[in-house]
Amino acid sequence: MDTQTWDALVASMKNAYTADLAQGRAPRPVIMPLVRGELVGLIWLRPAKTGEDAMTAIVELSNVAAAAGADEVVLAWDTQNVATECGLPVIGPAPCLNLVHATKDGHVLHQLPCTHQPVDSSPEGADTAEPRWLPAPGPQPGGELAPPIQAALTYSFTPLDLDHPSPFGVTVLLMEDDGYAVHLTDAFTP
Repeated sequence: MDTQTWDALVASMKNAYTADLAQGRAPRPVIMPLVRGELVGLIWLRPAKTGEDAMTAIVELSNVAAAAGADEVVLAWDTQNVATECGLPVIGPAPCLNLVHATKDGHVLHQLPCTHQPVDSSPEGADTAEPRWLPAPGPQPGGELAPPIQAALTYSFTPLDLDHPSPFGVTVLLMEDDGYAVHLTDAFTP
């Protein structure tokens, strides 16, 4: 992936993180598969129950990447949100927007720690916040990942065995039917 694409994905994820906090929502994990340097799209986590269902939902983010034959993926998540939703210990700084860039040969973890600054309550009564970004540690090749995040990366590069004329298209439709928000780029629309 070239630097311009990486910088655009990081900026996009920081903006999405900020927008979620402004709406009083916890940021949801999102995967961004790439094929030969071209972004396939963004797949946001479906609504999930705390515990095993949340872990399964995170792992299932890999389905579109696998169906597309992705050679790279970027997965973004909030440390505290994933730990809380999955019932796991916090790994790394919290709050923190994490982005991991992975290929089948390994991954590099990028952490963007922040504090959540309260903002006046919204008219709907939701508590809202905005991130104040703190200095980021350097990229961490092979950095420690929560188990469902690591599994999502692994399965992103495991070909799906679907007996269907359009495995990518059917995977996208099934993911959408399950409640994942799937936004594909024009080049990869089934």
